[in-house]
Amino acid sequence: MKRFCPQLLYGVLSIALVLFVTGCGEDPRFSGNSPYLGGVYGGQQEGGGPPRDTVSYWDGDHASGSPSIKISLGEQRAYFYKGGVLVGVSQLSTGREGLNTPSGNYKIIQKDKDHVSSLFGDYVDVSGKVVVPNVDIKKDPKPPGTHFQGTPMPYFMRIVSGTGLHAGYLPGYPASHGCIRMPEFMAEDFFRSVSVGTPVTITN
Repeated sequence: MKRFCPQLLYGVLSIALVLFVTGCGEDPRFSGNSPYLGGVYGGQQEGGGPPRDTVSYWDGDHASGSPSIKISLGEQRAYFYKGGVLVGVSQLSTGREGLNTPSGNYKIIQKDKDHVSSLFGDYVDVSGKVVVPNVDIKKDPKPPGTHFQGTPMPYFMRIVSGTGLHAGYLPGYPASHGCIRMPEFMAEDFFRSVSVGTPVTITN
């Protein structure tokens, strides 16, 4: 008589649970059940930084059709379409609590490859050394002998007022002042493929 093996039963149940959660043949890149992984510029960070980007990809260089972007704040992902066909997905870091990225229907109203923030950055001394980091010039007083240095926001695509998509740091959760941060390689692809007037839809 064969003995009952609880370890074997546990293993079988674990596999069954994974298949049930992810769905049969479901691509984890599009699954709402996939955890949001942080990442900077698509690479693994050393020294305990954010996890490697396993979400972002681009396949739109040879696709045709009118571009459009859909952003899911809940998923922290941007979906890029050409002619209604999905050609790229990017992970994001959007506005943190109290500085939320606004939902709604927008259009790209400005493109600036080398944009620098006029509101957020650092106070630095004459040698360029940071004296006070991560300041908001509307709230943080400037120490004597310093000047404001705005945060670089490469591949900036403005959608409304001070909000836009751009390359930036992705810690693995919403952390911006309201902008939509993307890995740099994805921001470059999006930037190259949009025009002023490209529709951008942001949902919760």
